[in-house]
Amino acid sequence: MRLFIVANQEKEPVKRATKEICAWLDGRAQIVGVTRSATEDLAAIEADTVLVLGGDGTLLSAARRLGGRAIPLMGVNFGRLGFLASFTPDNWKGDLEALLAGKLTATRRMMLHVSVVDGGRAGRFVSTALNDAVITAGPPFHMIELQLSVDGEPPVSFFGDGAIVSTPSGSTAYNASAGGPIVNPAVEAMCITPICPHSLSFRPVVIPAASRVAIVAVKVNEGTTLFCDGQDSVRLQEGDQVLLRRSEHDVLLIENPQAGQWRSLAEKLHWAVSPTHASGR
Repeated sequence: MRLFIVANQEKEPVKRATKEICAWLDGRAQIVGVTRSATEDLAAIEADTVLVLGGDGTLLSAARRLGGRAIPLMGVNFGRLGFLASFTPDNWKGDLEALLAGKLTATRRMMLHVSVVDGGRAGRFVSTALNDAVITAGPPFHMIELQLSVDGEPPVSFFGDGAIVSTPSGSTAYNASAGGPIVNPAVEAMCITPICPHSLSFRPVVIPAASRVAIVAVKVNEGTTLFCDGQDSVRLQEGDQVLLRRSEHDVLLIENPQAGQWRSLAEKLHWAVSPTHASGR
């Protein structure tokens, strides 16, 4: 098996693990490359699997930099939650043995294609997102006005601190923090969640994955910014139109069979945990 390793070398534990894993893989698999740069293009690599050592942010970056290549990603989590990078550093030998033996399978995760149209000119900004595309108000932190439409329907305008459009993979990230719904990754859908809307009736909504979303920046701040997966970004100006649709390319993600959706929610988000109280009261 040909393995390409993406490692977040800013973390000392990742540096040590990279050396140990490369030594262990010698004679077991072919390591075709190791990247230490968060910006290196991965679209031309020739590998059967990309092994990602880091947190979810490292995996999100690698997914975008693959440029649509259908190469499975396997993430070993050296970060905090690790919803996408679901394998643990303390069991990497057993997990890699399972990978090399063909016992691990990849599932498809949908991505978003995101672009900004400026005065009718497309292509000022084009990116993809595995988790979410977020418009945030930015400094001087006044409320902004956005106009939202789906599939060409008449638009609605709202004031607030921004908006989130997320995939099911990203529904447990910023979307959940902003009060949006948690969607199982197997469901093909997008979530639209306002950030602190100046309205009690503007609730998050789930729409089909085939939908096309258009958000117009009607009134924005100097620092109003569009973020894709919290990494790729562009400042927005009044009149800009953000267009979002499902990407033509899915991401292939190798998931830890020991970390199912419900178990991850319970262990990492403490989902459905009952309130605690002090003993003796």
